[in-house]
Amino acid sequence: MPATSPDGDRQSPAPQVGEGQHADAGTSIRTAILPPHRQLMAALLAASALVPLSQPAEAQEKPVPEYGNVALKAFVRQPSPESPAPAPVSDATELHQIDLAVKAEEERQERIERKKAERRAAKAKAEAKREAEREAAERARKRAAARRAAAKPDFVRPASGRLTSGFGARWGTTHTGIDIANDIGTPIVAVADGTVIEAGPASGFGLWVKVRHDDGTVTVYGHMNRITAWTGQRVRAGQRIATIGNRGYSTGPHLHFEVWVGGSTKVDPRGWLAARGVSV
Repeated sequence: MPATSPDGDRQSPAPQVGEGQHADAGTSIRTAILPPHRQLMAALLAASALVPLSQPAEAQEKPVPEYGNVALKAFVRQPSPESPAPAPVSDATELHQIDLAVKAEEERQERIERKKAERRAAKAKAEAKREAEREAAERARKRAAARRAAAKPDFVRPASGRLTSGFGARWGTTHTGIDIANDIGTPIVAVADGTVIEAGPASGFGLWVKVRHDDGTVTVYGHMNRITAWTGQRVRAGQRIATIGNRGYSTGPHLHFEVWVGGSTKVDPRGWLAARGVSV
């Protein structure tokens, strides 16, 4: 029955503290004075006690009540005495780190530029090598041409064929040259280096070519079938200037060849050629 105060008022019964409540309060007090690692063990035990192992699997899979997680979260948020908070970075240290980063970037850019310079140098070297090879090939070509020119004789026979008439008296007149017979179209060549001074029609020869050589001697080629040189052309010894024919006063296809020393004195071509190493 509720008690009555001395004033006559009815008082409400005092709240009764249950046995479980006393136990939770005691546990909280004891936990507060435990070291951190024991507090963690106590919190884990308290959380595991909320889900008995003897319950069915369906019950064990239920999440731990929020008030069980609160204890774990509260403990995790507590700073660990063994892991102090990192010390703040000073301005000098931060500037030093920036300087190191800038220096590293500059070194990277320098390496890139060195690589580019090496590639440019390699390309220039390869180009220089190719140019040197081209120049060497050109020099070799010129040397070969010079050797061919040096090996080429200074004087040659004017045409191939058979000697049919020599220099001197013939049929009551003087034959001022030699005749070399061969088929029409056989090449006629300059006997030495010189310049063509006349090429075309000529009385008695049908067609002729006159070449003045470097020493002033003039050679004459007549009765040709076709002329392949022209007036003013520079010719070399052995270069074709015409072909054998049967034009003019002729008894058959042949070359009439004369030598005019000094440009006017007619001499025996056989002797002149022999003196220069050429036989007819």
